[in-house]
Amino acid sequence: MQIAVVGLSHKTAPVEVREKLSIPEAQLESAIAQLLNYPHVDEVAILSTCNRLEIYLVTTETELGIREVTQFLSDHSKLPVHQLRPHLFMLLHQDAVMHLMRVAGGLDSLVLGEGQILAQVKTTHKLGQQYGGIKTILNRLFKQALTAGKRVRTETSIGTGAVSISSAAVELAQMKVENLSACRITILGAGKMSRLLVQHLVSKGATQICILNRSLARAQELAKNYPEHSLKTGPMTDMMSVISESHIVFTSTSATEPILDRAKLEMALEPGQPLMLFDISVPRNVHADVNELEHIRAFNVDDLKAVVAQNQESRRKMAQEAETLLDEEVEAFDIWWRSLETVSTISCLRDKIETIREQELEKALSRLGSEFGEKHQEVIEALTKGIVNKILHDPMVQLRAQQDVEARRRCMQSLQMLFNLDVEKQFG
Repeated sequence: MQIAVVGLSHKTAPVEVREKLSIPEAQLESAIAQLLNYPHVDEVAILSTCNRLEIYLVTTETELGIREVTQFLSDHSKLPVHQLRPHLFMLLHQDAVMHLMRVAGGLDSLVLGEGQILAQVKTTHKLGQQYGGIKTILNRLFKQALTAGKRVRTETSIGTGAVSISSAAVELAQMKVENLSACRITILGAGKMSRLLVQHLVSKGATQICILNRSLARAQELAKNYPEHSLKTGPMTDMMSVISESHIVFTSTSATEPILDRAKLEMALEPGQPLMLFDISVPRNVHADVNELEHIRAFNVDDLKAVVAQNQESRRKMAQEAETLLDEEVEAFDIWWRSLETVSTISCLRDKIETIREQELEKALSRLGSEFGEKHQEVIEALTKGIVNKILHDPMVQLRAQQDVEARRRCMQSLQMLFNLDVEKQFG
C-alpha cells in the first residue's frame, strides 16, 4: 500500500482553473463513490476549498492509481488531461504525508498560518469516513494531521499574526478606499467567510453594512452578533437595488455560477457610477466581463496575494518553529505505518508458535493424567506462554524498529522463509 496526493492549489493553478475543479459538499458523496469504483483506489479523501482541491488516495499500484484520479479530475472539470496536467501536483508517501501536515498547520495556505483550513481538514476527515472513502490508513493519517494542526496553533505564535482570506480582502479594500466608515458596503452571503468579513470590517471602522442572503433568517442571525452596529439585512432578491446604492460589494456565496456580470451591473448602475467588487468565492461569484466596465474595479482571491505578501515575512519566521513540530508528527505516523506493514508477518508468526504451544501443552497434560491438579495446569500454561513471549519479543521489536523499508522487507521475508509462514493465505 502507498499513500499519494493529486491536486492543485493557489500555487499551481489560477482561479479560473480552480473553480472548474471545485467539488461542493453536496457532490462529495458521489465523487467519493466514483473514485472508489476505480480498480486501483482503495481509500480516498477529497479536500476542496477556495484555494485548493486535493485528492488523497491509498493504492497498491501508485502509477495506475494516480492515472485514475487524474482521469476523474479531467472528467469532473471537463478539461482534457493534457490541459489539466500542468496545473496538478503529485506527491508520494512521505511527501504526501508531510504535505497534509503542512496544509493542516496552515503552512501551505495563501495566507500563511490561517486558521480556517484546520476546520476544513476536519470536515474532509468526517465526510470521508461517513461516505466510506476513509478507512484504516487515511483515518490514521488525517487524525495525525489534525493533531499536527492543533499543535501548530497552540505551541507556536504563527496563529497570532495570521489572517484569513476574508481579512486579507478587507485589508485590500482599506488600501483602495482609505476610509471604510464613509462607504456603503454590501456583503452577499452569510456563511463563515461572510462572518469573518463582518468581523474585520467592523474592526476597521465600517459602519454602513448590509448583508444579503438567500435565507434572510441566516443574515439576520449574523447581524444580531453586532447589535451596536445596526447592520442591515435583506433577501438576495434585493441584490441589484442594494448594489446600486453601494460603494463596495463583497461576494461570498456558494453559487456555482457567477451571480454578477457586466449586463446586470450596467442595468443597475448609473453611467460612470464607481463600484468596487471583492469576490472571495471559488467558483467565482463575479463574471470576468465586469472588468470591461471602466468605472468598476473587481478583485478575486488571486488578487489578494499582494496584500498577503506584505505580511508573509514575519509569519515565515514563525513557520520555521512549526516545521519542527510537523517533523515529529510525520515521524509518529511513520512509526505507525512501519508497524502496520509488519503486523501480518508478526501475527502469522505468533499464531504459528501459539498453535505449537497449545498442541504440545495438550500432549503433556494428557500424559500427566486427570489427577494432575487444575492449579498445576495453570502454572504450566503460564510458563509456556511466558517462554513463547520472551522468545518472540526481540524479533518483533527488531522488526518494528527497522527504519529502512528494504531492510525491513528482507527481515520479514527471512522470517517467512525460516518459519515457513504463509502470510498471504492467512491475510490475503
